[in-house]
Amino acid sequence: MVLKAFFPTCCASADSGLLVGRWVPEQNSAVVLAVVHFPFIPIQVKELLAQVQQASGVGVAVLGTWCHRRQEPEESLGHFLEGLGAIFSHEPWLQLCRERGSKFWSCKATHRQVPTSPSAPGEDQVMLIFYDQRKVLLSQLHPPTALPDHQAGDATASTRGLAAVFDTVARSEALFRSDRFDEGLVRLSHWQSEGVEASILVELAKQASGPVCLLMAYLLSLISAASTCRVFKLWPLSFICSKLSTCEQLRHRLEQLTFIFSTQKAENASQLMRKANTLVSVLLDVALGLTLLSWLHGKDRIGQLADALVPVADPSSASSVVVYWAYCGQTGLCGQEPSQAECPWLLRVAQLRGRRKESLGAGKEWVAEELQHLLQWLMGAPAGLKMNRALDQVLGRFFLYHIHLWISYIHLMSPFIERILWHMGLSACLGLTVALSISDIIALLTFHIYCFYVYGARLYCLKICGLSSLWRLFRGKKWNVLRQRVDSCSYDLDQLFIGTLLFTILVFLLPTTALYYLVFTLLRLLVVTVQGLIHLLVDLINSLPLYALGLRLCRPYRLSAGVKFQVLEHEAGRPLRLLMQINPLPYNRVVHTYRLPSCGCHPKHSWGSLCRKLFFGELIYPWRQRGDKQD
Repeated sequence: MVLKAFFPTCCASADSGLLVGRWVPEQNSAVVLAVVHFPFIPIQVKELLAQVQQASGVGVAVLGTWCHRRQEPEESLGHFLEGLGAIFSHEPWLQLCRERGSKFWSCKATHRQVPTSPSAPGEDQVMLIFYDQRKVLLSQLHPPTALPDHQAGDATASTRGLAAVFDTVARSEALFRSDRFDEGLVRLSHWQSEGVEASILVELAKQASGPVCLLMAYLLSLISAASTCRVFKLWPLSFICSKLSTCEQLRHRLEQLTFIFSTQKAENASQLMRKANTLVSVLLDVALGLTLLSWLHGKDRIGQLADALVPVADPSSASSVVVYWAYCGQTGLCGQEPSQAECPWLLRVAQLRGRRKESLGAGKEWVAEELQHLLQWLMGAPAGLKMNRALDQVLGRFFLYHIHLWISYIHLMSPFIERILWHMGLSACLGLTVALSISDIIALLTFHIYCFYVYGARLYCLKICGLSSLWRLFRGKKWNVLRQRVDSCSYDLDQLFIGTLLFTILVFLLPTTALYYLVFTLLRLLVVTVQGLIHLLVDLINSLPLYALGLRLCRPYRLSAGVKFQVLEHEAGRPLRLLMQINPLPYNRVVHTYRLPSCGCHPKHSWGSLCRKLFFGELIYPWRQRGDKQD
């Protein structure tokens, strides 16, 4: 029977002594953890192993002897090591010996008990496997998730054996706390025998993390209690908070901070990795937000951004009158000429208009003018199409009136846009994702496009529904609302005649309505695409496991997908020697395993459902979701 002995490479140059480790009978393996050097007292070694076993829960024992012959072979040392088997009884008893100036070791596994049968040998063949104790201790084994059926059994058995080795080394950390500088009664050789790895900064951070976590947990609990107040559950506020992506991101950031500063200890390595990924993600997000904040507040970029977000038409006398009367209605100065001290914001309007003209240039077209030109083109003969002139004129004038309303709305909002952006820019202190979530202002500035899309979609959907109902009338069918199916129905002559007239009218009016619906749907999809890209960027920053990716890049052995064995130089009559190396986890599995939950709250449509909604004129993203009541 072949016995697998896992030996740490850090103990290859250790002096002679005892092999301390764990015996795994299910795998017929011996995991060597450390070497106990001479001189020692057997009772003290047993007490040390009992303390380690009580602290770690691992059955640590003396597995055998280790002989490192640096000089000429001494027979007395060999007999002394053999005699230790009577004091530390273990079955089987390992005997590892490294000869002077030789690459090959002698390995024996003997059974001191009498064989139960004549065919049972008293000595096993040994396979020596070297492993890096530090890497195995710090690594986290990730077994394969998907394998073919014919490989599932072998993979499970091999993974179970490797997991036993990794678990033994990880849980025996109490054995590695002493080094050669300690004045203990028992001297050990292991991966930290030359000095325990530690950092003063890390220890100080650990000591300071307790009070900081307690303070932050208390403050976050107060904020959570304030956010759950009854005032925020009233209808207008609850509806607005559920629709604004800024509120969703703030709620997600509060959950992240609560999880980071939680005083509860991580139960396992996965929860600890999640907390580390969340912490690194928040730190990077805040750093990017502060960078954005410093960039926005330099060289008056807030004003430039306000000019870019308020692309209004050229100022006209009508719009100036609207702004003037709006101001007079607010201040009670109707019929009076406002002074510069009384209405400084009117001067601000003039400054903004003058700066927009200078920055955007005289040759650049305004958005409102482009929409007006588009509607005038639709009111004519677009692309040579013959439209219903009466309906075309009604729809065109209807949408032109809404453009004039939008221009007045933007004229009223333009003096305050820069101040709103300035205050919103301060939210970048909470992170770049919070600043990007304030993309709700894009919805405010494109509200007219949304209105056009809703009007066009409603008219188009109404005609599609009418045509489908009248088409069932021609075939002698009707829609059964109670049973949600199409049933047969008999109609009289008057119903068929009126249905034919209505069907003909709707068919001839459909191209005009469909053209308006198509144009405004494309404009709406353009705005939705911009908002969708912003939401994708926010979800990417929130869900990307940056700490795990950093570990995979800098220390690949920390995230292991398995191991590979390299055959070392072999000599006939000597035991087989293998070197165990850790296979790092692929990047795609790192992202899939440690991906963080995001605050993506918008419904996701497949391409088929999206095309179906567009064809039938149903409202899309995010105003209509599956299961909502229809009008």
